[in-house]
Amino acid sequence: MFVFILRRIFQIIPVMFGVTLAVFLMMHLLPGDPATIMAGERADPEQVEQMRENLGLNDPLHIQYFNYVKNALQGDLGTSIRTKRDVADEIFDSRFWITVQFAILGTALAVITGLIVGIISATKKYSFTDVSLMVFALFLLSMPNFWLGIMLIYLFSVELGWLPVVGSGSWKHYVLPTITLATAGAAIIARMTRSSMLEVLNQDYIRTAYAKGVNDKLVIYKHALRNALIPVVTVVGLQFGGLLGGAVITETVFAINGLGRYIIDSIRAYDFPAVQGTILVCAVLFVFVNFLVDVAYRLINKRIDLN
Repeated sequence: MFVFILRRIFQIIPVMFGVTLAVFLMMHLLPGDPATIMAGERADPEQVEQMRENLGLNDPLHIQYFNYVKNALQGDLGTSIRTKRDVADEIFDSRFWITVQFAILGTALAVITGLIVGIISATKKYSFTDVSLMVFALFLLSMPNFWLGIMLIYLFSVELGWLPVVGSGSWKHYVLPTITLATAGAAIIARMTRSSMLEVLNQDYIRTAYAKGVNDKLVIYKHALRNALIPVVTVVGLQFGGLLGGAVITETVFAINGLGRYIIDSIRAYDFPAVQGTILVCAVLFVFVNFLVDVAYRLINKRIDLN
């Protein structure tokens, strides 16, 4: 297991090189001049040129990339054009942890709900229960997040007055955004669990276990579910990585000051360092989540070889 983890860590290095290069080049391809924006609209050409020199924009592109990676490794993601604060401080002071909390809660709810629904559907194949659950899952999957969030606010906040409308603070603020974030993920996990479980339940070793008189619950939860979890874990990893990247629509609807809302505000203000820093953090998080998914594969089934 140690060799496997070490091999995966070494494989992350070229991936991270590609990620940093893509983020760096992407920002250079966007319209607008960071030096002009930072110097101000009324700045004269000499001031703009001095700003370009201070930002290192006059250096060759490969030198700029080298300096960007070196600064990023030291935790320096640049200075926000809007607030004049360090981008790393703005991200990690509160926004990052708010997004992480909602990502964990949303993923946990999606996994619990999706697994339960998927297992019930698979064990009651082609029954009314199976069809009803899958139709409902398809309905949830087709429902836009922003519409669901607005409907939840209208019902539970405006009409019933049970939960707060926007913001974050007490546990009540987490209920509606968590449900909104978990809905689509739960539907995907439920459908994937059902499909994977049906495939596993048709295997010879499952039929043999039933023929030997093994308890139904033991067959389903110990033998079938464990082997059916591999594709489900992949989906969970992608869902969690996406939520860590900032659930833009959900954070906007519920006025949550997380990474998604921060990056939207930065794009509107042409805040190049903030956009670049946030995208880099999100990309690194996604790579790390994929690494954890690979480790989870081996923990679920040690016979899997992911060379």
